Amino acid sequence: MKPAPFAYHDPKTLSEVTALLARLEGAKLLAGGQSLMSMMNLRFVMPDHVVDLNGVADLDYIRESSGRLEIGAMTRQRAIERSELVRAKAPVLVEALEQVGHHQTRNRGTIGGSLCHLDPAAELPGMAALYDAELTVLGPKGSRKIAMKDWALGYMTTALEPDEVLTGIAFPLWRERHGHAFLEFARRHGDFAIVGVGCLLALDGAGAIARAALVLVGVDVKPMRLDSVETLLKGQVPGPELWRAAADHALKIEALSDAMVSGDYRKRLAGTLTARALARAAERAGGARG
Repeated sequence: MKPAPFAYHDPKTLSEVTALLARLEGAKLLAGGQSLMSMMNLRFVMPDHVVDLNGVADLDYIRESSGRLEIGAMTRQRAIERSELVRAKAPVLVEALEQVGHHQTRNRGTIGGSLCHLDPAAELPGMAALYDAELTVLGPKGSRKIAMKDWALGYMTTALEPDEVLTGIAFPLWRERHGHAFLEFARRHGDFAIVGVGCLLALDGAGAIARAALVLVGVDVKPMRLDSVETLLKGQVPGPELWRAAADHALKIEALSDAMVSGDYRKRLAGTLTARALARAAERAGGARG
């Protein structure tokens, strides 16, 4: 199929983008197009206007500032994956990106596009939730900040207003000694995750867990932080018994059922992958194996 008729706009600056969004009805922003173009071709989405962000150079950057990793919304996923700064400061992002589609997908897909599309199985929204990222959006009334915990309002629905554009994402960096892990289960490599688990684990001088962050993707309409597991882990000595206890907590979540798998299957996967991710993150942090 082919998309329904639409008007195409090719702005070069953010001010042009916001001006277009302020006056156009039924407009959609085009980033990498990995999801939008398919949905338009199938006529699941029929915008009157498509505003192409690919010419806006100000939205493409990777930098460190004030203890945060800042990434522009139009930065290609492949650029993030290959960035030495990202590998040094937030390697779990690279580990997650290696599960996103294939090289061709990541060559076009953008971080901002993934966060705005907000597919329940997408890895990058999970990474933003794992780091308690802050998103910057721009509209006719100016710029505003949105915490990742407030970004997702429902199924593929964000807090972005129709006349706003996502401009950047800031990831607060973990400075203390810590390990990381991202694991997911999919039918084939590159497919959407049935369940994915992201983990950051910091150890204190005695080798106990000082801080932990865990997130699940694929189990709910938005990334799910495992707050109860994070609380359970704090102050504990890493080891197999602790990982089993964490897995038991993960088994208590409410998980989606769909045409592919049941909610119970997703819960079992969440428990298994949580234990494995914690073990890997602890080993990388210099803690107990297993």
